[in-house]
Amino acid sequence: MGKEIPGQNVQEIREDMLDEARGIIDAAREDGILIRLMGGLAVRVHCTSVDLCDRDYSDIDVVGLSKQRKRVIQLFEKLGYTHNYAVAHATGGRQLQFYKECTHMNFDAHFFIHPDDHVDVFMDTFKMDHDIDVRHRLFLEDYTLSASDMLITKLQIHRLNEKDVRDILTIVKDLALGNSDEKKMINTEYIGRLCAKNWGLYVDVVANVAKCVEGITRYPFTGDEKAVLESKLLELERVIERYPKSLLWKARACFGKRFVWYREIEDQSDEHPNLDTRVKRSTQ
Repeated sequence: MGKEIPGQNVQEIREDMLDEARGIIDAAREDGILIRLMGGLAVRVHCTSVDLCDRDYSDIDVVGLSKQRKRVIQLFEKLGYTHNYAVAHATGGRQLQFYKECTHMNFDAHFFIHPDDHVDVFMDTFKMDHDIDVRHRLFLEDYTLSASDMLITKLQIHRLNEKDVRDILTIVKDLALGNSDEKKMINTEYIGRLCAKNWGLYVDVVANVAKCVEGITRYPFTGDEKAVLESKLLELERVIERYPKSLLWKARACFGKRFVWYREIEDQSDEHPNLDTRVKRSTQ
């Protein structure tokens, strides 16, 4: 995204996308619009070591406020993006998408990396397998969602994939556990509180914590790093389990898994966004 630089290597492309994301947020801030970065690129901002989660990114994901929807659309149009009305229509305005021609070129093959550069904008709520309302948490960081919110958006995925496991382990490895929203800290009390209100969310988060604990040995961590990771994940699980559950949680738990407890989300296709009316399954 951004400048056309023939012959960019992969790392330069990733940094260019991150610079573009920061530029969008800075431009929004100047216009009094509150949006924050989320997804894989946001993990790079928070973590000191990104080797485990390092990968290509197909897009930029941000979250903003529905009451500023019209101003968000005006912002992206001013920045040279085209509004994909199909996504807004398909989601009832809960998600917006903007795109422009890709300018990233591979260093060796000299082909365009993406058919287009696009930005997905969630409104108020991260609405995927489960709903995470972040309206009142966008002010916690200057450019991204808080580490706690980024972690829960990964742990809420019903069908966890490899890149999501890597993101989860990267966040947990590099950041401290605590009970506040301080920067560079995972607020376990916040995650426990969310899970105590929603039985379905609780089921998938606890299952994914267990999957991550089991998967630690697949990755090139040192012995000490593996021990610390396991200890942190188990502590997060303990906080979630002991947090007092709501009456709604208890009522839903009575039905258990006899009824579906998560939302089925289709994968977003790689077609040009003008033709794509489906919402993405998870952040990239």
